[in-house]
Amino acid sequence: MLVQPIADRNGRSPVTETAPNAAPATLPATPLEELARRRAEALAMGGPEKIARHEATGRLTARARIDMLIDAGTWREIGMHALPEIRREVPSPGDAIVTGLAKVGGRKVAVVAIDATVLAGTTAPVNMRKQNRVAEWAGTSGFPIIFLSDNDGGRLPDLLGWRFSGVPFDFTTFLQSPPGSPSVPRITAVLGPSYGDAALHAAIADLVVMKRDSAIALSGPPVILGAIGEDVTGEELGGPKVAHETSGSAHVVVDEEQEAIDTIKRFLGYVPDASDLPAPIAPPAPPARDPAELATLVPDEPRRGYDMRKVLEAIVDADSLFHWGERFGRSLICALARIEGQPVGVVASQPLQRAGVLDVAALTKELRFVELCDTFNIPLVFLQDVPGLMIGTEAERGGILGCYERLAAALARANVPKVAVIVRKAYGGGHIALGGRPVHPDLLVAWPTARMGFMAPDTGVRTVHRRKLDRLEAEEGLEARDALAAELEAEWAEESQPWEAAANIILDDVIHPCETRQVIAEAIEFAWGSRPRVTTKGH
Repeated sequence: MLVQPIADRNGRSPVTETAPNAAPATLPATPLEELARRRAEALAMGGPEKIARHEATGRLTARARIDMLIDAGTWREIGMHALPEIRREVPSPGDAIVTGLAKVGGRKVAVVAIDATVLAGTTAPVNMRKQNRVAEWAGTSGFPIIFLSDNDGGRLPDLLGWRFSGVPFDFTTFLQSPPGSPSVPRITAVLGPSYGDAALHAAIADLVVMKRDSAIALSGPPVILGAIGEDVTGEELGGPKVAHETSGSAHVVVDEEQEAIDTIKRFLGYVPDASDLPAPIAPPAPPARDPAELATLVPDEPRRGYDMRKVLEAIVDADSLFHWGERFGRSLICALARIEGQPVGVVASQPLQRAGVLDVAALTKELRFVELCDTFNIPLVFLQDVPGLMIGTEAERGGILGCYERLAAALARANVPKVAVIVRKAYGGGHIALGGRPVHPDLLVAWPTARMGFMAPDTGVRTVHRRKLDRLEAEEGLEARDALAAELEAEWAEESQPWEAAANIILDDVIHPCETRQVIAEAIEFAWGSRPRVTTKGH
C-alpha cells in the first residue's frame, strides 16, 4: 500500500511511507513517487552544505524568507520544477529562484525570492521566465509584487553571445503592469548582494528596504574589476552609504532580515493592492504630541533651526510616520503617515539640514515620492519652511533646473488632494516645489508666522538695491549704508507677511498653528468629495 506524499508549504521534505511488502527500490517509480522525489529536490534548494555556508554569512534561505513574510497556509508556488537550460552536475532546482502567489496580512501578493544556495542565485533564461510569470499575474490581476533579492547578477555562459539577445524578459510586464491594467505596488528587499536584474528590480520599486550588510549595483565587483580594472568592494560600490545616502536607490536601511520583512508589511498598510483602488484607511489615532505645542515649536527668528519631525508629531496620527529615503536629500522629509486614519504623503522642509534649501537630491526624492503617492491615491500634505532652491555652479552642473521643472510639472498634474501649509518661510522656487499656488493645491494656508516672496528680505535688498547701497557707502560711509539696508529690509519683510496674500486670495486662509491637523483633515475630505477615493490616473 502506498501512502500519499506529504509536503508542507515552504521547504520541509515530504515523507513517503511504504508497506512492509513494498516492491524493491529498483523498480521504476510510479508517477506519484516521481512527483514526491522532484518536490523533495526542489525544496532541498542547493543542499545541506550550501545552505550551511549561506546561513553562516548571517543570511536566511529564500524559502525561510518566504515563510517569514507570508500568511501560513497561503503559499502557491509557480515553477517549482524549473531547471536551467544549460544543465550542470551540481543541483540547480528552480533555476536559483523561488516564485509564487500568497497572502500577506490577508492580501494577495506575488513573491519572487532569489535562492542564493543554487548557482549563487544568478540569473538565466528559465529564471527570468519564472519572474515574468508572477509579475504578469500581479500586473494583470492587480496585487503587489514583492522581490526578495540576494544574487550575483547574470549567469555565464548562459547569457553569452546570442543567448543574451534572446533573454526572455518581457518589458511590457516586467517593469510595469500590462497595457490596460492598473499599476501595482512593487517592493524590493535587498538582503544580500544584488547585482544585474536584481538591481533593476530595486530601481523600479516603490519601496526598497536594504539590509545593512547588502549592496545594490548594476554589476558586481568581479565584473567591474575585469571590465575596467577598478578593484572595489560591494559596500564601496553599492552599500547603504551609497544607496541610501548618495544615490537614493534605497529608501529604508535595517539591521536584520526580520526588520526588512516587518518594513514591507508596514508599507503595505499605506498602499492599495493596485492603483484603481483607494488607499487603505486605518482607525484614527490622536497625534503623539499635543497640537497646542505647535504655537511654540517653531522659532520666530527665520534663521533659527528646529526639527520639523517634532511638528509632524503634533499633526499626524501617533506611530504612523513611515520615513521614505530619510538620509537622501536630507533637507526635505518625505514620509507616509496618517491623519485621522487617512493615509497621506508628507513632504516637509527640514530646517535642521542646510536650512531646508532644496538641492538636486531633495528635488529628485520629492519627484519620486510624489509619483508614488499620485499613483496609489495617497493625498499630499506639504509643510513649507523653505529658503528656496539651491543655486550656484554645483547645483547647475547637477541639473537642478531640469529636476525642478520635472517636479513642478508632476505636482501640477497630480490628481490626488494637495494641501500646503506655510509654517514659517516660503521663498522663490522652493515655495512652488512644496505645493505653492502655481501647482494648484486644493488648499493653501499659512500660519501667522509665515513669510512669502521671491527671496528673503536681506537677500532681496542686497540684490535689488546693491548699487544704491554701494553708492551710499562710498558717499556717507558704512553706517549710513547699514541704516538704509535695515530700513529697506523692514519694508520688504512687511510685504512678506501673509495678510496681503490672504486679502488677494493667494492664500485661502491664515490659521492658528494648533488648527493645522484639523484643517488638513477637513481639506482632504472635501477634496475627495463624494466620489470614490481613486484618481483618474488610477484608471
